[in-house]
Amino acid sequence: MSFRSPERRTVTDPRALRALAHPLRLALLDHLMAFGPRTASECAEAVGSTASNCSYHLRSLAKFGLVEPAEADDGRERPWQSTATGLSFGRTDDPGFRLGADTAERLLADRQIDDQAELAHRALAQRDDQPEEWRDASMLSGYALRLTPAELKELGTKLDALIRPYIGLTRADPPEGSDVVALHLAAFRHPDAS
Repeated sequence: MSFRSPERRTVTDPRALRALAHPLRLALLDHLMAFGPRTASECAEAVGSTASNCSYHLRSLAKFGLVEPAEADDGRERPWQSTATGLSFGRTDDPGFRLGADTAERLLADRQIDDQAELAHRALAQRDDQPEEWRDASMLSGYALRLTPAELKELGTKLDALIRPYIGLTRADPPEGSDVVALHLAAFRHPDAS
C-alpha cells in the first residue's frame, strides 16, 4: 500500500472542503483512513449505503486527491485508499475563496464533531460486549487546561508526534492482538472563557 503522504494533509481548497462536508464522503474517507484499502462494496457495508453510491462519492473524493485507486489482489476488485493518514483544515490567502471556505470548513467541523460523538456513543453502547482487556484499556477523559495559544499549539504538535507512530495505515509491524482504535482529540479556548 502506498500513500502520497504519510503525514497529515492540510486542505484549504473550498471545493475540497465542501466535498468533505458531505456526510457520506466524510464517512468513506474516515473508513479508508481507519481500515486501509477497501472496495466500494466493502465501504457500502461499513457506512450503510449502496456500492454504486459509494463508488460515485469515492470518485468525487478522488477529484480532489483525497483518495486514489489501490492495487487489487485480483483483476476484478477495485479498491480505494486514502492518500493521507489524516487531514487538517487551513486558511487560504485568496479572498475570493475565503467566504466559501469558511462556510465549508464550519460544515465539515460540525459534521466531524457529530460523527465522533456518534462513534463514541456506539462504543459505549457496545462496551460490555468487548473483551475485558479492551474495556480496561479504553478511556474517556476530559481536562480543563490553562494554556497560552503558543502552549496549546506546542501541546498539539507534541501529541501528534506521540500518536503518529501508531497510525494504522503506516504502522509497519503492528504487534499481535492490535486492532483499530479510534482516538479523537479536541482542544480549543473554552467558549465560556472571558
